[in-house]
Amino acid sequence: MSTLEIRDLQVSVKLPDGELKPILAGVDLTIKSGETHAIMGPNGSGKSTLAYSIAGHPKYEITGGSVTLDGQDILELSVDERARAGLFLAMQYPVEVPGVSVANFLRTAKTAIDGEAPKLRTWAGELRGAMEKLQMDPAFAQRNVNEGFSGGEKKRHEIMQLELLKPKMAILDETDSGLDIDALQIVSEGVNRVRETGETGFLLITHYTRILRYIKPDFVHVFVGGRIVEEGGPELGEQLEAEGYKKFLVKA
Repeated sequence: MSTLEIRDLQVSVKLPDGELKPILAGVDLTIKSGETHAIMGPNGSGKSTLAYSIAGHPKYEITGGSVTLDGQDILELSVDERARAGLFLAMQYPVEVPGVSVANFLRTAKTAIDGEAPKLRTWAGELRGAMEKLQMDPAFAQRNVNEGFSGGEKKRHEIMQLELLKPKMAILDETDSGLDIDALQIVSEGVNRVRETGETGFLLITHYTRILRYIKPDFVHVFVGGRIVEEGGPELGEQLEAEGYKKFLVKA
């Protein structure tokens, strides 16, 4: 059982003139293995800032609070150390990595996390099986990471990483962005396969409830003005679908 604890997290972004602009104004959240927490909120509320701050993006400066994974202060770790500690981030806009094949990228990542290279014979079978589940052409394994991939292919590749790397905590930043209905269902099924193991905790960031029809959250948090202003169960997502964020914006 793993636990990600976020306590009074305050984050600013550095503007071109060097000034710091506050984004997160004291976030408190605890996620345990097997739990799925959905964060919903309007544009500009700080949802993606939360994701990238936890992952270690240099653009964001932590000005207060703490983030620990199983008691370890991850804010003191580099980006790669956070990944090896068990953090996983699926980005809203996955980047291309020219010159690095999907197969090599995944095997290198698996080696870094496990501390030893996976056996080639068994690894090839795992990779092929993961691609089949996500309805990916096996030829993708030899293509450069995300280069020339469609939006849906990039998102499926991220979920393939999730299934193969088996992190302790997974942050999915608007994974539903740009997906058609079929791709959304395939991606959601991949996430649910990992959820069913009970070994990974999820922080699911989204604007819309459509992904929550496929990935049922245990908790829903409303994010406005850089902080959580309301918490509840799946029914809170349904309320947001019907009423929007207006009353929370007024309250904030």
